[in-house]
Parts: sequence; structure tokens; C-alpha cells
Amino acid sequence: MDKIIKRQKIRYRIRKKVSGIATKPRLSVFRSNAEIYVQLIDDTTGNTLAAASSRQKDIAAQTAPKVEKSKMVGAAIARKAIELGITTCVFDRGGNLYHGRVKAVADGAREGGLQF
Repeated sequence: MDKIIKRQKIRYRIRKKVSGIATKPRLSVFRSNAEIYVQLIDDTTGNTLAAASSRQKDIAAQTAPKVEKSKMVGAAIARKAIELGITTCVFDRGGNLYHGRVKAVADGAREGGLQF
């Protein structure tokens, strides 16, 4: 089976179980080859409450490995969530393995004060 189709099936399986509400939004992670993007999503209304990525000026300006930048992205989304008064969320790994950059985002968010 094609790798993309396999990942898509895993993603759909995760999304059947994981959904976010306004008080406990879904922390969605998208990982490309070069960058990583995270969003806090309220699935009841379909709104994105906060977003962060490795393309933000303060993170992109640093010369660090991709795993370290991912941790910074996790800390950035945690800061934005705390400003909005959100302390808990549900983690959506988006069909990726909970390893490497995806795990670094989760660790950075936890260190920033988010609970999931």
C-alpha cells in the first residue's frame, strides 16, 4: 500500500476518536519534510483558536535542528493557548508516529503549560 494512503487511513482512525471543544481544543500537528505546523482547533464550530509553525520569524531565524525547532513550536502554541485561557487540550498526531518532531512538539507544549 502506498505510504500516503496508509498514513491517511491512520489519520482518519485517529480523528474518529479525537475531537476538540472550545474548553478542550484539539492540538493538531502537520509535519512536512522541512517545516512543522500546529493548530488549536474547536471542532464544534470548526474554528482555529491559535496556530504556530516553524516558519514564524522568531523560530525560523534560529539555526537549530528540526527537532529543536519543533520543541520551540510546541512552546509557542502553549504560550498562545495560555493567553487565551486554555490549559488542556487533546493531542492529534495527524497520522504521524509519536516520535521525533511530533514528540518534540508535544514535549514543548507540556513544558509550556498545556496538559493533555
